[in-house]
Amino acid sequence: MITVVLVDDHAMVRRGLQQLLDGAEDIEVVGTARDGREAVEVVRQVGPHVVLMDLQMPEVDGVQATRRIVAESDDVQVVVLTSYSDSERIVAALDAGAVGYLLKDAEPEDLLAGVRAAARGESPLHPRAARQLLTARSERRRPVDLTQREAEVLALVARGLANKQIARRLGISERTVKAHLTSTFQRIGVADRTQAALWAQRHGLGGP
Repeated sequence: MITVVLVDDHAMVRRGLQQLLDGAEDIEVVGTARDGREAVEVVRQVGPHVVLMDLQMPEVDGVQATRRIVAESDDVQVVVLTSYSDSERIVAALDAGAVGYLLKDAEPEDLLAGVRAAARGESPLHPRAARQLLTARSERRRPVDLTQREAEVLALVARGLANKQIARRLGISERTVKAHLTSTFQRIGVADRTQAALWAQRHGLGGP
């Protein structure tokens, strides 16, 4: 029997996933969690084979929770189950220790197959996630030529500072900060601050 912990901040999603998984003869849901912090505690208590982990959650997100769970136990296989298929989130999750990345629009049979694959020690990847991962690795090999000021602004974004705080820290205007961010987003190929922060962390900008 493959034991599973479900982690998602939406109760209806957890309930639907539990019904699907418990309907399989070889899978049993032994715990659920509403956020990353609760996930770490539940996994610690029940020691499942597989954790299905959402990414976007309040307080402790799925990447942070995955990193903590994997650090505590090599036996637990974390599979991300999310709506997001952008390369930054995929790479961040896998770098944190997730063994697989599935999307919520997958067919039920594909989700069950992914859980079984993870329990066997394999790495289930949604085809769209796999393509994004290949693209991200290709882009990682290509150097991005940021100016010193763009790198400074990006590093502060990675540390969670707002534009006004960045402007004050660097002694420039908010309009200049926005201009640097617009240029930087285009250079590194991201669409928002979250993706930019993940990119910066992967490339050693911004500190812990």
